[in-house]
Amino acid sequence: MQRQHVVVVGAAETKKLGSLPEMSNLALHAEAARLAMHDAGIVPADVDGLACAYEEPTDLAAHLGIRPSWIDGTAVGGCSWIVHLRHASAALRSGHCSTVLIVHGESGRSRVAGPYYNFAPPGSIPQQFINSYPVAGAATLFTLPFVRYMSRYGINEEHLANVVVSQRKWAMKNTRAMRRNPITVDEVLDAPMIAWPFRKPMCCLVADGGGAVVLTGSQRASDLTSSPVYVLGVGEAHGNYLFAPLADDDLIRPEITRRSAALAFSEASCSPSDIDHLMIYDAFAHNPIMGLEGLGFADYGEGAFLIAEGHTDEGGKLPMNTNGGGLSYAHTGSYGMLAMQESIRQLRGLADAQVPNVETSLCHGWGGYFSACATAIFSNVAPH
Repeated sequence: MQRQHVVVVGAAETKKLGSLPEMSNLALHAEAARLAMHDAGIVPADVDGLACAYEEPTDLAAHLGIRPSWIDGTAVGGCSWIVHLRHASAALRSGHCSTVLIVHGESGRSRVAGPYYNFAPPGSIPQQFINSYPVAGAATLFTLPFVRYMSRYGINEEHLANVVVSQRKWAMKNTRAMRRNPITVDEVLDAPMIAWPFRKPMCCLVADGGGAVVLTGSQRASDLTSSPVYVLGVGEAHGNYLFAPLADDDLIRPEITRRSAALAFSEASCSPSDIDHLMIYDAFAHNPIMGLEGLGFADYGEGAFLIAEGHTDEGGKLPMNTNGGGLSYAHTGSYGMLAMQESIRQLRGLADAQVPNVETSLCHGWGGYFSACATAIFSNVAPH
């Protein structure tokens, strides 16, 4: 019997991204879900699988009028929704459900009725032994390990500024991007310091918003969409403790990235040379650099030079973060869903900064300090 392929048949973001104090965390979930179902041409009664994070899936199901036979509430930071994609794909192939709705909504800026993060519950190991020696915000979590990276590979602040400039060029083409003004390397380096070596433009935006995707099997997909996006392969890998730099033996070459990528590439039966378009979660400017290396698009220590030479820009051999990324498009606190949305738009030919002839897109996300990660490979060409 021919293997059932998993297909994205609906995808949407909330109508607005940015400051939305009039919408609660649940309301952002609901709007994204309804828009994605409308895009797929289905109604809540058609959905029997539901996944979300930092909002109870049972609460969301009740709010939407869905009676799922399969749910997933995995919450491991910003890559959670790519992890959901992997779990949902397995559930669809095994027949546990027939149509899955993966939803992200996050009142990350306004904090209206959530999101409710529970990174260190009372009595847990993180609460007792890790968070008692806290870092002063997310930016400082990454600084010392990346300073070590800079020393080992000869990377400087200008290389980080190049990441901001490269992604801002893409954002300038995107009508929904929160930051669309031109920026130069000198302007980035003159910006206020947040935690050395990260200056303000090197740190992600803080926004309200969300997105959702609808998945089903290839047999049903033909009845629902004329522009299918196939899930070729998904991988995930996990370390230790979400918000402490203890997840990997080598903090500047996180092994979990390689593990996740290897699973995705193996399932998709392809390699980095087969990828036309790339989305790498960028909470900070160093993330795309280390992502290029961990995913196998550059050797260790060479990711920054790939960006500086323009290879990820328009016309480059590996267009990356074409919506502007978390640095210039939007970042709600968790960015994985928004990265997936841009991969899907590119494959559907609907992106503002559309890259010509895109047939494959890889989307990679992280959670915590490289403590969890997930890698998804999509295509608009049906797999064999």
